[in-house]
Amino acid sequence: MKVIIISGMSGAGKTKAADWFEDQGYYCIDNMPPALVGNFLELTAAGKTGIEKAAFVADVRGKDFFKDLVTCIDNLRSMEGVDSKVLFLEASTDSLVHRYNETRRQHPLSGGKATREVIEKERHELEPIRRKADYVIDTTKKKVSEFNIEMNRIFLGDESGSKFNINVTSFGYKYGLPSETDVTFDMRFIPNPFYVNSLRALTGNNRKVSSYVMKFDITKNFIDQCDKMINSLIPGFINEGKYHLNIAFGCTGGHHRSVAVANAMAEIFKNEGYIVTLNHRDLDFVRKGAKK
Repeated sequence: MKVIIISGMSGAGKTKAADWFEDQGYYCIDNMPPALVGNFLELTAAGKTGIEKAAFVADVRGKDFFKDLVTCIDNLRSMEGVDSKVLFLEASTDSLVHRYNETRRQHPLSGGKATREVIEKERHELEPIRRKADYVIDTTKKKVSEFNIEMNRIFLGDESGSKFNINVTSFGYKYGLPSETDVTFDMRFIPNPFYVNSLRALTGNNRKVSSYVMKFDITKNFIDQCDKMINSLIPGFINEGKYHLNIAFGCTGGHHRSVAVANAMAEIFKNEGYIVTLNHRDLDFVRKGAKK
């Protein structure tokens, strides 16, 4: 029996994911206490329900029940005849605050407004689940159509390595390290476009900044070696049952070098057939006088 656990940040798109699985013929249950998932599967196996695929949405709305989710995931992975996967959905804090403000919904942790502090608290509480996830999708800048395309690629694709997910993030060290990264690269060895007057106000998404960063041999050598190293690691992750890798590229402010390199690596990984998500964590922070 195929079983999917859908979890992640409130407002990141879990309902959309459940809708997608329902369209694929999955029996979907929202917010069932994780401790009861095993009982449901036993009842399904014992009866003539005809249920061969099930998806369960579990998140912080479950309050104390949610604490059982890690144990539930481990139990599912040890159950004979059960093919289980964990899908984790996330989005940037700014994006989630904006979504809650638009819908005026209450955040399940606070029972009120979705502040940055509440969302970061939820992100911290969900970290053990994220580490268990087989697939992580960042919905920060995804339209529903783009989200569905990615779901199609992950769950309807073939069984090759093309189903491996690489989540690429750029960030600024002055705003702290990303808590969710598996591998972090420091881009501060590359000459800084911030000190070029014509480039200072631009970002790594701009062609002029990208060209400046990429023209140095030290950058070209890094990208080549980084690509080789990541590709050498992926078979090991797959052998251990992990189908996603979170890679972060940092510079001082997260506006120039880290963005340009993250863009370049994301493009390389896409061309190599991986499922890639790209997030520039600190690109929205515009702080005068900050070194980028």
